[in-house]
This record gives sequence, structure tokens and C-alpha cells, in this order.
Amino acid sequence: MRRILLIVVAFVASALPVVLAQERRMNVLFIAVDDLRPQLGCYGDAIVRSPGIDRLASRGVVFGRAYCQQALCSPSRISLLSGLYPSTTGIYTIGPALREKAPDAITLPQHFKNNGYFTRSLGKIFHGGIDDPASWSVPSWHSRKPRHGPTGREMVRRYVAEQKAKGVQIPQSGQGAAVYAGPPFDAPQVADDELLDGDTAREAVGVIGELAKRPDQPFFLAVGFSNPHVPWVAPRKYWDLYRSEDIKLPDNRFAPKNAPAFAAQSGADFFWYAGTPQDRQVSAEYGRQCLHGYLAAISYIDTCVGRLLDAVEQNGLAGNTVIVFWGDHGYYMGEHGWWGGKHNNYEGATNAPLIVSVPGMKAAGKRADGLVEFVDIYPTLVELCGLSMPKGPQGRSFKPLLEDPGRTGKQAAFSWYPKGGFLGKAMRTERYRYVEWTDKSGKVAHVELYDHEVDPQENENVAVKEENRQLLERLRRMMANP
Repeated sequence: MRRILLIVVAFVASALPVVLAQERRMNVLFIAVDDLRPQLGCYGDAIVRSPGIDRLASRGVVFGRAYCQQALCSPSRISLLSGLYPSTTGIYTIGPALREKAPDAITLPQHFKNNGYFTRSLGKIFHGGIDDPASWSVPSWHSRKPRHGPTGREMVRRYVAEQKAKGVQIPQSGQGAAVYAGPPFDAPQVADDELLDGDTAREAVGVIGELAKRPDQPFFLAVGFSNPHVPWVAPRKYWDLYRSEDIKLPDNRFAPKNAPAFAAQSGADFFWYAGTPQDRQVSAEYGRQCLHGYLAAISYIDTCVGRLLDAVEQNGLAGNTVIVFWGDHGYYMGEHGWWGGKHNNYEGATNAPLIVSVPGMKAAGKRADGLVEFVDIYPTLVELCGLSMPKGPQGRSFKPLLEDPGRTGKQAAFSWYPKGGFLGKAMRTERYRYVEWTDKSGKVAHVELYDHEVDPQENENVAVKEENRQLLERLRRMMANP
């Protein structure tokens, strides 16, 4: 009898680690990148050097048609993190915090925190000066390292001194803010960690190491990088990865034909930086320099992401950590004559990179081209981690596309943008981009239609063509009843 009892105890003891391993909850590493369009090797770009992000893509699913809900940093991030459309929160500008408009919302990290997760934010997740303390287990961390290199910092220092001498108060953001006194691109001879994003990666690597020491405590770690948002400042070695003669400008450096003039514009903040052409006429040579800086900034961030992946692997977390990589919206680098901007309802502004890696996934390394929206990230992570879904979020889980990337996604993806006194709502279907601009009374004042089957760059608004009248009516009904 004693022998039988010992055998039973030995069996239970040997099986226990397996049971515990199976019950270990998935961690989440949530990586945000600012102003990164889908210009990566894993998206088919032939010139960019992005081995770190491409490594993540080889272990996950790359979403080719992922759309943000507004092409502006804060509204996009608030929408993603709350799972609510901008039309629900009423947040269309940088300024309002989520709780001002939706005090009872349960954010994505807050929901994980409510379910026993340790949640932490490093770098830019919500927006500079706009955070949500209820989402995090401890206060958010932000690097104090600069965006600019030594030359840029000296330009900013002189500007600040001049303004103070004049008695002028320097705004925290917007035109006149100190950061704009520096150049829009630079390649200083500095180490990665001497600038803000490298320092954020350094901090994140340390935090991952500390979290790994508590295997029974699941975590939701959000890490946000500021590049490649202008200014495109990266250590010199990243600039040296590229040759100016290999960089080509887009061939559609003109506004979309037949588009409303107020709609066919992007942001002007790029031209607030020192040295940019004040007439806003970007020469081919200057445009290539801008693209050179943008590519270098991408490669700098790519190395930062690679450091996070290394930390996950080296700390034994790869087997139970879901990794989500996303850019907050698209970006224009010369297309339609728009430089360093978004601020509109077009494809280049709303289509953004999204990569999701789940331990043990069978579809690793594949691409999904079904339509998904950023509000869908919330319910997807909730499902992947086995949590119940709270009431409120408006997205739909795309877990089926992670299991079978060839499946059909959503019927449509939606984006909003206020411009010219109108509120624009864009609907992206498999083939078309349809945009309605409504006035303050809610009446549709302008319409845009782009056929991606024949015009993937959205060079001509064909809503004005008589032969598209029935198509417009069908799309109008579809937008009214999604």
C-alpha cells in the first residue's frame, strides 16, 4: 500500500508542472510606433532595412488591410485603447482625454488590470500630456532623453533663450513649440540610447527582465516609440544604411483629381521645422533627404523592436507572450504633394501596419488581407488571453484571421476626420473608398469615391462621374447601415 501511495504521489508531482504550464496566462507585449506607414520589408518594401520587425512578422501574421479610426495620433490611440469609434467618444482632436468624454469607458489595459494583470506603459501610448492612470498598475514612464541630436538641441536652446528674452511664452505643442526650432531630419554621431527611443528600448528590456522574475504574475506591457514621427532623428549608422541615389520619390506628387480642395490636404506641421521650405515647395533633392531621414528613423525603431524581441526570448517568455505591433496611422512622404503628414481620410493616412504574433500559431509568417480595424485589437486580445469581454467596445475579434489568414475580414472599415468645417467619414470596402462630408446640420455636402481596382493610389475622385450614380447610392446605404 505504501508503495502504491508513493507511486501516486510521484505521478502527481511529475504531472504538476505540466498542468501549471498549461494554466499559465498569456502575457501581452503591446508595441506602438508613431507615424509608421506599412513601409517595411515584411510589407514588400524593397529598400527599407527592417530585420527586427520582419523577424516578428515571420512568427506572426501581417495584416495588409488594417485601418485606424482617425489619422491623428491622440484620437487614433484613444479609439484603439478604448475600442470605441471617434463618433462614439466625440474625440476628433488632440487635447481631450478619454475620461472627459467617456468617463465610464474600460480601456484595453484597464480590462486586463481588472482581471489580475500587471499593466505598465513606457513611452508614447496614449499621447504626450494625455494619459489614463486608470489603465496602469503603476504610473507611466517616459524617457527624459532628447529627440534631437546635439545640433538640434543647440538650435532649440537658442530659440528658447531668444523667446524668453522677448518675454514670449513658449507653447507646449503646436506652432511655436520649442521642438520645431530643430531640423526635420538629422543623423548625429550618438549611441542609440542617447536619444529618446533607444532609451525607451533600454528601459523596456529591463522591465521585461524584472517581469520574467514573477512567472505567476501575467503582464500587459505597452511600449511606445516616437519615431518615425518627424523630426526624423536617428544615430548616424542608420542614415548610412541608405544611399540617396537609391531613394525614389513617388510619381503622384499631385492632389487627387476632382477632390474637394479642403479634403485634399494634409497637415502643415512638417513645415514648422527649421530649414523646411517656407513656400512649401519641396524640391526633388530635399524630398530625397526627407525620405532618407524617414527610412533611417524606421531602421532605428526596428533595432529597438529587435531588442524587445531578444529580451522576451532571453527571459523565457516567448512561449506565453502575445506580441502586438502597430503604427497609430499611415503617413505621406511626397504622395499627392503631402510631406510628413496625415490629417485626412485617404488610404495613405488610414492604412497602418499591424502584426500579431501568438505562441504556437500555425499561420506564422503569413499575410492576412481581410479588412480589420484598430477597434478590433481590443476584443482580439481579450479572446486570445481567455478573458470575458466587457460591455462597450465596438470592435470584432479577428482571431479567425490569425488561425486562417486567407479568410474574409470585415465588410468595411471606417475612419473619420474633421476638415474645412465638415466632418468626413470614410468607408473602405474590398474595392472602394467612399467618403461623405457632412455639414453641421448633418447634411451630406461633398462625396468622394476611389476605385482601388484601377486607382490604388487614389489619384482621381470618380464620384463626379455619371456612370457611378448607382454605385454611390449602394455605398451610401452601406455606410448608413454597416
